[in-house]
Amino acid sequence: MTLYLTRHGETEWNVQNKICGITDVDLTERGRAQAKELGEKLRDYKIDLIVSSPLKRALETARMIEGGRGVPIEVDRRLIEQDYGVYEGVDRGDQGFLDNKRCFAFRYPGGESMMDVAHRTYGLIEELGERYPEGNVLLVCHGGVCRVINTYFRDMTNEEFFRFGMGNCALEEYELKCR
Repeated sequence: MTLYLTRHGETEWNVQNKICGITDVDLTERGRAQAKELGEKLRDYKIDLIVSSPLKRALETARMIEGGRGVPIEVDRRLIEQDYGVYEGVDRGDQGFLDNKRCFAFRYPGGESMMDVAHRTYGLIEELGERYPEGNVLLVCHGGVCRVINTYFRDMTNEEFFRFGMGNCALEEYELKCR
């Protein structure tokens, strides 16, 4: 299976450098333009299924990428962004947030750990691999989820994981070998 991965388009909280997590914020006009541009880029790709986080910034991005081509869109809660607990809405440079971000098994106070995110997203990847072993699937999700999904396919040091980021509507491609 070929797995394509993208992060939602820009939001106001992205512009303000706020931690967005599970807070359901809208796309900006620039975010909508990014989604439309990615949809045009993917127009010549064969995509069998789009799977989106239920958060409106991701789902709107997925719908704009699909652009009326008839590609089914499924919503899956396993793609929801990491719950950053007490850090929702806080500046991304907050030292407490950054310290916790380096502790992969630590649950953010009132939230979840990166290992929790890995558990749910790895299961989804394997399920999609079974359902579409020769297919092409696009996941539309969030920065933290993209970081974790990248580790399914690529070995990373802790520092590489900490620093990994995907821009809004950036695109990654992975090959899933059926096990």
